[in-house]
Amino acid sequence: MCSLSGPRDEDGPRGQAESPLGHEVEKALLGGEPKYTKAAVAEAAGVELARAERLWQAMGFAHVEDHEVVFTDADVRAVRMLVQLVSADVITAELETAVARTLAQTMSRLAEWQVAIFRSVLGDRFAEDLDVTAQFAEAITPVMEDLQGYVWRRHLAATAARELTEQVGDGDERLQVIGFADLVGYTRLIRDFSEVELGRLIDEFEETATAVVAENRGRIVKTVGDEVLFVTDTAADAAEIALTLNERIPGSGKLPPLRIGLAQGPVLARFGDVYGSTVNIASRLTSVARPASALVDRELATSLRAHPAYSLTSIGPTKVQSFRGLRAYALRRAR
Repeated sequence: MCSLSGPRDEDGPRGQAESPLGHEVEKALLGGEPKYTKAAVAEAAGVELARAERLWQAMGFAHVEDHEVVFTDADVRAVRMLVQLVSADVITAELETAVARTLAQTMSRLAEWQVAIFRSVLGDRFAEDLDVTAQFAEAITPVMEDLQGYVWRRHLAATAARELTEQVGDGDERLQVIGFADLVGYTRLIRDFSEVELGRLIDEFEETATAVVAENRGRIVKTVGDEVLFVTDTAADAAEIALTLNERIPGSGKLPPLRIGLAQGPVLARFGDVYGSTVNIASRLTSVARPASALVDRELATSLRAHPAYSLTSIGPTKVQSFRGLRAYALRRAR
């Protein structure tokens, strides 16, 4: 078998483009020396080039020219592992790109946050002194990697415990409560605050939302700028999250009030996200809720009606896109 790394010259592997990171920084972050073209990776992993390229693109990485030497031994191992999962029937061939895409979406956001830490610690040296940046990356990356592994295992155990105790229906569909919490006047915040101030506000919002949702046995599915999407298994937990958020947020610094929409019904959970009409109804209710209020749909109102801690007021049919005659109820604490 021919050498996968190709001939070398004084400047490194032939065909290797100079990375804007600098050689030592790139090596520290990737955990190895770039020495493969994409064809060499496919050959070493024992897969067709088209399949390797498809997985690379699914992970959200930019197109790589045939001659570019940008891949490491870790890339070969990753492709092999994903192929082995398919061969062992752990995942189906149809799902391998979806698995790659889901991992990429999670890790991309995590990487952006971690690079922001690099910049905040190193300041101007981050871009001006690549030797210092490389040393910092080499020292901190293994720590972050271990911490990520710990958090992942904890979430894995918690999710497995829920799956073993919940009454799960067919496939990935189950009865749950979906909630959206949306900051009022986000457009004005973008206009009136600097990037630093806006970043602090978003951090404060996400920190408060994460704490409230966790305290009441909910789970945050995702955050998108000014909005948090969460899910609970019971009606009472969802109601408590909504009311507590509206109580805490107005008193949290400069944060504006929230609009919250809740809906109960069948939900399709797939690759860490949720889908279905229940999700759409909760989103629509959020769009028509008044500031510092929470609206729930008829199904959730029925589940909460006998609960002594909550009060429900019908606001009649609500005109929202794609849902005619949707009945909404204002959720409050009982006096």
